[in-house]
Amino acid sequence: MLQSVQIQRPEYVLVVDDQELNRDILGMILGEKYRILYAENGQEAITLIRARANELSAVLLDLMMPVMDGYEVLAAVKADEELKHLPIIVLTADKSAELKALQMGAVDFIAKPFDIPEVILTRVGRIIELSEGRQLISAAEYDRLSMLYTRNFFFEYCNRLHLYHPEQKLDAIVLDIEMFHSINALNGREFGDDVLRTVGDEIRAFLQETFGIASRVEADRFDIYCEQQTDYRTLLRRFQDRLNRYASNVSIHLRMGVAQWQEGTDPVLLFDRARTASGMVRGDFQNPLMIYDEEMRKRELLNQRLLNDLRAAIEERQFEVYYQPKYDIQREPPRLSSAEALIRWQHPELGKISPGVFVPLFEGNGLISILDSYVWTETARQIAEWHRKYQVKLPVSVNLSRADVFDPTLVEHLSRLIQDNGLDYQDIKLEVTESAYTDNAKQLLDVIHSLRKIGFQIEMDDFGAGYSSLNMLSSMPIDVLKMDMKFVRNIEKSEIDLRLVKLILDIAKYLKLNVVAEGVETEGQLSLLRDSGCNLVQGYFFSQPLPAEEFEKLLVREIEIEKGLLNHDAV
Repeated sequence: MLQSVQIQRPEYVLVVDDQELNRDILGMILGEKYRILYAENGQEAITLIRARANELSAVLLDLMMPVMDGYEVLAAVKADEELKHLPIIVLTADKSAELKALQMGAVDFIAKPFDIPEVILTRVGRIIELSEGRQLISAAEYDRLSMLYTRNFFFEYCNRLHLYHPEQKLDAIVLDIEMFHSINALNGREFGDDVLRTVGDEIRAFLQETFGIASRVEADRFDIYCEQQTDYRTLLRRFQDRLNRYASNVSIHLRMGVAQWQEGTDPVLLFDRARTASGMVRGDFQNPLMIYDEEMRKRELLNQRLLNDLRAAIEERQFEVYYQPKYDIQREPPRLSSAEALIRWQHPELGKISPGVFVPLFEGNGLISILDSYVWTETARQIAEWHRKYQVKLPVSVNLSRADVFDPTLVEHLSRLIQDNGLDYQDIKLEVTESAYTDNAKQLLDVIHSLRKIGFQIEMDDFGAGYSSLNMLSSMPIDVLKMDMKFVRNIEKSEIDLRLVKLILDIAKYLKLNVVAEGVETEGQLSLLRDSGCNLVQGYFFSQPLPAEEFEKLLVREIEIEKGLLNHDAV
């Protein structure tokens, strides 16, 4: 079988010398390996260089020539942005001329007369290889759109600056373009590229006025490592004004995070902090600048501590499941109907840690599934224990996070908990936040269909907190709506809020869904919800979340009332 052979294109070498003999000698030496072009003077050389710039690998240049000498050629080539990387080897018999030629940009020299052909061939070959290597490095060193450093080169140079000039007070700046993917989608990739070029141009203009370097490290993120500035708000306004001038008919917003120099703090950590600061003002068009401070540093340290301590906290049972009761308010008096499981963390050194601190943290780092599984296990065990002691099964709602949906063993895991504890599928209700239905909706819906098929009931938590509720309700596989507490909070004072609550209840009734109102704190709220047809409520009016032993007392009293052993007024 014939095999195709790829033949490498020979490099072109330009020999510039006014002496025909010298041209012939060099042509004979180099001709077996390279394609040779000839010029008799500098003017011919410049014409050929500009015409064949993409083909030339090197120029061998005599210095003393008529019309235009070699020094003039060197000056013209090195002044041209497109030609200045072309390696030029000077040909001279004048030793004193070598230094000047090298200072003007020549990369090497070959002495006349040309006495050892092998040395000349080897020297030219080495120069071409080095030049091609430098060009490859240069291509990887700079981002083609912004003409700033690429990420890897940028951080290498930052680390060198920090290592060799630790006394230099350089700040880390992260500059982000808000919703850049939408800018591309609405205006086209070419416009988006022009936006990046514009930002890059202004950053380079800024760096000409101060000491520093910069990079486009991601599609829409620029990192700047520069001398400390006195007013970062003015700097951000400078970048924003440049964009506004370029795209006067398109709304483009920048945000900036800054981490200021600290002795001994390396650049990578500084940029991590600047990125954190920038992330904190994401979408805040009124105040798009954040400077990393001591409070943020303490928060980051705390977050890292909590992430590190999670698995030990699970093993040592530092977490405790609390239960907040839900009451059926269409009965008189209202009766305990079910509960919601909520997690609490009693850290052995840090004390009580708010769920508002650790739950979002674990969600953002993909560790929430570990915590969810712990809550499911404890809740199933607790329901089974109450059933053994009191022969009642009180349904309890547990949270199903978005991260849980990606676990291929989720359905099997939950089914095993039900079976191992002798429960029915209706004993544990699964709460999914409304916002989860808008992210990876198909996979979420597939999983929920599977869970409902085997008997689980699904509650949509925080209904009304998102934007897609009404137009998605008809296709969502759910059994219960949990109305966000913001609707309940003002129903005694706001007729509009009360009407919204009644509208939600009417929609739920039409779709044959039960509704749980969260955050009920006053008797007036309770009365309005009851009159509007709401079935279930939870909130501080009845009880705050309780540890299992305290909730059990509430359960026992409810059982005694049910059996007529205790008046309701005694509860």
